[in-house]
Amino acid sequence: MRPSNIMPYYYRARGSFNAEDITITTLITSNRFNVFERLVEKYRGPISVAVHIRDVPEHVHEILQSLHEMYASSPLMSTFVDVHLVVDAYDRQFNTWRNIARLFARTDFVMMLDIDFYPCTDFRFVVRRSSTISDKLYAGRAALVVPAFEYVDFHEGTEYKAFPTKKSELVKLVKQQRITMFHAFWGPGHNASDYQRFYSAPSGEVYKVTRYQSAYEPYVIVKRDGPPWCDERFVGYGGNKAACLFEMYLAGISFYVLSDHFIIHQNHLYEESARKTERKHNRKIYADFREETCLRYLKRYHDNPLLDRSLAENAINECRKIKSLTRAFPKYFPS
Repeated sequence: MRPSNIMPYYYRARGSFNAEDITITTLITSNRFNVFERLVEKYRGPISVAVHIRDVPEHVHEILQSLHEMYASSPLMSTFVDVHLVVDAYDRQFNTWRNIARLFARTDFVMMLDIDFYPCTDFRFVVRRSSTISDKLYAGRAALVVPAFEYVDFHEGTEYKAFPTKKSELVKLVKQQRITMFHAFWGPGHNASDYQRFYSAPSGEVYKVTRYQSAYEPYVIVKRDGPPWCDERFVGYGGNKAACLFEMYLAGISFYVLSDHFIIHQNHLYEESARKTERKHNRKIYADFREETCLRYLKRYHDNPLLDRSLAENAINECRKIKSLTRAFPKYFPS
């Protein structure tokens, strides 16, 4: 969608980043600056953020002033945070903003994180310390999943300072039915992470997701260069992040869950009417996207030829579920 005025590194962090570090890539609008400050204070590592500002002159001036005050308020901002501005008239271009934040990240690994999530455990330290885990990422065939949770009680979910910091504390709250899987009302979004296995997994285990679903949209750590970019046709709520992960899966990337780590959603009010309308619209777009993307990857694997290689397994298994493809292109589905 054009025109957009994109200004990379409007603020550039002064810190020098180790290439093997993990940059959190995220996106914010002007009403989420306070939540972003919490993330910076908690993470204390590289962050690449796309900041969207509506292209109205008086609004731009006001937000730039607020952004400056926020950035200057803490030395952690100037040490760790790269800010990239997006000024245009289009709201909720979530995948475009995700791509911008990832494109200008300055480390080999990135974590795709929505701004309202609070990182409760130090997954960054564990990934950097473990050669086994980091080797998976460098190979470009793995995405590490940090399971997402939310409080059942809305007000409890706003008290981020009281969030658990250990898995044992989290599991206790789950048993008390105070915390549950994020967006439990929409199981396909996260239940492929196998939360029951997560609760009982021994310390240090990293297990593979074996029951992938096309609506799966976990929060993941991936190699910055190599995995597909997020499809930018999705504007508004619904389908956008799932599309990112779906194409990664077809590209041969498998998901592995970090069983000691978790993030928790900081509850806030949503624009419910917009969410309902936009999700309905994006469901139709996602159906077309899914079929189109399957056809594109299967053709690529067939032409190279790679259909008999492990790289193509995810695409064959997932795209086989689309009956119109199996009927029209049987050569892409070896028996």
